[in-house]
Amino acid sequence: MDGEHAEMVRLLWGPHPRPARGPRPTLDLPRIARAGIEIADAEGLADVSMQRVAERLGVTKMALYRYVPGKAQLVALMVEAAIGPFPAPAPGHPPGGWREQLESWARQLLALFLRHSWVLAATVGPRVQGPGELSWLERAVFALDGTGLTGAERMDAAVLLVGHVRGITQQARASGGPTGSPEAQLGAILSDLIQSHGESYPALTAAFASAVESDGQDQAWEFGLQRILDGLAALIDRRAASPRP
Repeated sequence: MDGEHAEMVRLLWGPHPRPARGPRPTLDLPRIARAGIEIADAEGLADVSMQRVAERLGVTKMALYRYVPGKAQLVALMVEAAIGPFPAPAPGHPPGGWREQLESWARQLLALFLRHSWVLAATVGPRVQGPGELSWLERAVFALDGTGLTGAERMDAAVLLVGHVRGITQQARASGGPTGSPEAQLGAILSDLIQSHGESYPALTAAFASAVESDGQDQAWEFGLQRILDGLAALIDRRAASPRP
């Protein structure tokens, strides 16, 4: 592990020793992360900088560097704080079967991404994940324990669900926020084209007419989620019928 990755692991996983002597520190990592999150939520990730965070905290940029080496580490702390650990189930409410667990997991992840859509840009490519973020992956993989799927397949199922959540969040963000309907907006754009050139695209014209009858309801999230879970159910049933030696 190189020095940069080692530093990222230390920041995300600890330990974070406090100085034994001297004045009490005015900052800590959670407070720094919250300041960055507030800027990103309001203005976007591109507007987050060490200078902006320092100003929000009322300290100098050099004082901030005593805690966080640079923006990459700052963003990693922000992601970890925004995502947090996977919520524990409410007392007296059993988690249910694998499908119920994964459906709840995906809906909670969607809500989180819609609250902090900047996390999309901050979680691309290989990177060090914090304990909270890793607990989400752990929960999804654990939900499929005992289904007959291999470890790799359980990991792939979690990645597939994350991809669906990311895609829907990106569409919602491009449509003006969580309440935007990508299907309704696409329908508005396609309407004139279909009316003028529908004879060249009969299948699309028929599908568009059916979508209009649904009053523009955005069904992409629910449709995709249920089809992914249906596919996993079919694979699990097939494994149960023909278990591996």
